[in-house]
Amino acid sequence: MALNLVAEIDGPVSVRNVLMSVSDKTGLETFVSGLVAACPDVKIYSTGGTYAVVRKMLGEEEARERLVAVSDYTGQPEMQGGLVKTLDFKIYLGLLSETYNEAHRQDLERAHAVAIDMVVVNLYPFKQTVARAGVTPEEARTNIDIGGPCMVRASAKNYLRVASVTDPADYGDLLEELGSSQGRLAFGTRLRLMKKAFAHTAGYDAAIAEYFAGVQEPAARSVYKVRG
Repeated sequence: MALNLVAEIDGPVSVRNVLMSVSDKTGLETFVSGLVAACPDVKIYSTGGTYAVVRKMLGEEEARERLVAVSDYTGQPEMQGGLVKTLDFKIYLGLLSETYNEAHRQDLERAHAVAIDMVVVNLYPFKQTVARAGVTPEEARTNIDIGGPCMVRASAKNYLRVASVTDPADYGDLLEELGSSQGRLAFGTRLRLMKKAFAHTAGYDAAIAEYFAGVQEPAARSVYKVRG
């Protein structure tokens, strides 16, 4: 397998396109308003409940200018139940592209895609769900996030130019940096966010593995009408 090794990158990266999908909406209103103030040309690509919340925060006029539904961007409607929303070639082209790579720039142009500079994602509340008394394996299963970890991992892998934001506690520092640097984030910031992002997904996967390690087949089968 040929690896795509990179030798030269940009230090500060301007934040122009943001992919946003969060279960924990703590601090989101302040972050969105600050993001718009620090990055006047920013566009936010979003899904489902996050899209609706951000649209309300921005107001109808500003939302028309800078908020894009992921399904409109990809041209693919969400799968029933929201099971597939962001698992799309255009999304991952935007996350993994190296914009200093001519072949990648051509790919973006060919697909009518944008390079995504920041991902703001936190995951379905699996730990909180399984901590409840009487939770069933089915309730646990349905709270396993698929698209979220994929976006976090892709953006974190490409920290060379993408900021992977998984913790609302980081919003304030990010807004401060964006406000003082003409809407740009430094290499060191992206590296720090990458480390947190992989710790976040590792902890999430560990929680899933730990819970289901204790689920025996009779308990798992008991919540379904099993045919055959």
